[in-house]
Amino acid sequence: MEKLRRVLSGQDDEELGLTAQVLDSTSLSFSTRLKCFVICFVAGIFFSILGTGLLWLPNIKLFAVFYTLGNLSALASTCFLMGPVKQLKKMFETTRLLATVIMLLCLVFTLCAALWHKKELALLFCILQFLSMTWYSLSYIPYARDAVLKCCSSLLS
Repeated sequence: MEKLRRVLSGQDDEELGLTAQVLDSTSLSFSTRLKCFVICFVAGIFFSILGTGLLWLPNIKLFAVFYTLGNLSALASTCFLMGPVKQLKKMFETTRLLATVIMLLCLVFTLCAALWHKKELALLFCILQFLSMTWYSLSYIPYARDAVLKCCSSLLS
């Protein structure tokens, strides 16, 4: 409606800033956002499971590519719920900056190790990728990280 009002009043899209143009062009209804989230998230889970199943094949490249593609798809699915700009801002907040950097590095290192045919190293980075993605995801749940740390410390003592 706002866009129609601007066009009828003679205000051109060129007068808008880049951020406003992006937000106008990506306005989806909530149900569409939710459907896209579910599709992208389910695809991410599917690719991760498929990649894990391919781990036992001689070609480690397929495993690493599908597993990383699955994690990227699951991570991108939340962009449909909150928008890509807000997602990037939240990813690099101080509370989850370290988890985000480690997660992204593990994604890259998993692919590099697989392309260099280092199966054990790719598996190690896959495990680190899973753990960092879990730690990153827990940062969105209030007090979840504290609860996990308390459980781990009680198990170790």
